[in-house]
Amino acid sequence: MRFDIMTLFPDLVQTVLSESIIGRAQKSGVIEVHTHNIRDYAENKHNRVDDTPYGGGMGMLMAAPPIYRCHKAITEALPAGQRVHTVYLSPRGRVFDHKIAKELAAYDDLILLCGHYEGVDARVMQTVVDEEISIGDFVLTGGELPACLVVDAVARLCDGVLSDAECYEKESVASGLLEYPQYTRPYDFMGLTVPEVLISGHHENIEKWRLEQSVALTKERRPDLYEIYEKERK
Repeated sequence: MRFDIMTLFPDLVQTVLSESIIGRAQKSGVIEVHTHNIRDYAENKHNRVDDTPYGGGMGMLMAAPPIYRCHKAITEALPAGQRVHTVYLSPRGRVFDHKIAKELAAYDDLILLCGHYEGVDARVMQTVVDEEISIGDFVLTGGELPACLVVDAVARLCDGVLSDAECYEKESVASGLLEYPQYTRPYDFMGLTVPEVLISGHHENIEKWRLEQSVALTKERRPDLYEIYEKERK
């Protein structure tokens, strides 16, 4: 899968996504991550990409032409027949979750637009953006960190990024429940010991315990997820 990120701060994005699992997946060729500096498409002496909003108001707004030209350059360079989806990271969009990550993982190329300042000209939504996605009800200085978050979550679902599908299918939220508590050595840490069932070697009892713990944690901490889980069981 390929990710194309339109941004004013490509170095920030590259720094985050060049490390750990996502970085290794790029080096092995399992995924591609390309950053595109919107300023390169400004077509003015000072590479300016922002201007004051019509009607007045605080701050500056990213102009439509550089974004449009950047997006056009990306799509024209893609092979024919690619399933392409363009997302603008915005507080007005659907709130990102695992279900949306699975939807986005079905595309061949995911183009992510990172806003800055007071956002982007509304005509960008009409000409290049397929949907807006939010990562939560809070405000950030730009869309770069949300874009990295989306790439990380989606890339993990691509074949070959993780060693086995079980690595993400049984994790919190992905399975429909929060993940059960896990332990490693030492057995006794400051008087806190590992539950006996986990060292019993009885795999059926271990799986039963893990499910019970997941259900209990979900019911306590995420009643919204627990309600969905209960409905699907019936």
